[in-house]
Amino acid sequence: MPHPTPRSALSPENLGLLEAVARLGSMAAAARELGMVPSALTYRVRQIEDALDVLLFDRSARRAQLTPAGVELLRAGQYLLGELDAVTQRVKRVATGWEPQLTIAVDAVVARTTLFELCEAFYATGAPTRLKLRSETLSGTLEALLSGQADLSLGVAAEVSLPEIQTAPLGQIRFVYAVAPHHPLAAASHNLCDNELRQHRAVAVADSTLRGNGQSHNILPGQDVLTVPTMQHKLEAQLRGLGCGFLPLPLAQPYIQAGRLVVKAVERPNNLIRVAYAWRRPRSVGDTARALRWWLEQLQHANTRNALLENHHLN
Repeated sequence: MPHPTPRSALSPENLGLLEAVARLGSMAAAARELGMVPSALTYRVRQIEDALDVLLFDRSARRAQLTPAGVELLRAGQYLLGELDAVTQRVKRVATGWEPQLTIAVDAVVARTTLFELCEAFYATGAPTRLKLRSETLSGTLEALLSGQADLSLGVAAEVSLPEIQTAPLGQIRFVYAVAPHHPLAAASHNLCDNELRQHRAVAVADSTLRGNGQSHNILPGQDVLTVPTMQHKLEAQLRGLGCGFLPLPLAQPYIQAGRLVVKAVERPNNLIRVAYAWRRPRSVGDTARALRWWLEQLQHANTRNALLENHHLN
């Protein structure tokens, strides 16, 4: 019989053998339970110890007691055995139509509170599919879907029309121009024109696309810009007076009510943006995998769609 390697020594069978010795306190008792000759079991234990180059049992005591290394091996071994059982169950369930993983690209305008509530509801179904969330902004939200890096995109531009992509309306978001109370524009009582806005730094969320320069909105020629990675960063920058710009009203509303942001009237219209969710068209009718189908079913409810755009704050 070839000498076992460290990896082969940690087989489920060997881990079970070591567990029996530790539980029963003797090689002989474990051999009886396992239907083995005691000398054969002792030989197996020594092979495992040699392969790992550690002593697993203290043989100086009357009972076979685990050494600290043995305790750690059995602790980790129980975890490995549990993982093997879990993998077996996952493989069986994936064979019934569940995807191994579902990746969702989430635009900066989507409320994380509701997103995680949906994740909780999905996990409560016992589905074996692993979820992966990607934070995207502007054209990067659709790009993740087109490149195959996402299976579902939330918050893409509503006017998308591509043969391989299906879309459905998510809703519309009103954006308001807001500044901190101590910002120079806060005291203005008239509609602000572009020339006045241009004199003050704008805060912009970076487009997460990996192709080209991406999109930018409401940045005027020659205007200083502070570019930040997420909508939450943009909100905080504007709360600190580091710049100004349009914010989603549902995100800004609590701070407006608390007096930490001031909404300013501007000559360019306050934006009302329509957004959608998108996914790849299935190859045939009924071919949509089960995890994606579950998310699409949730998105058919108007309350869910509204909450994804409006419920930006934790209770």
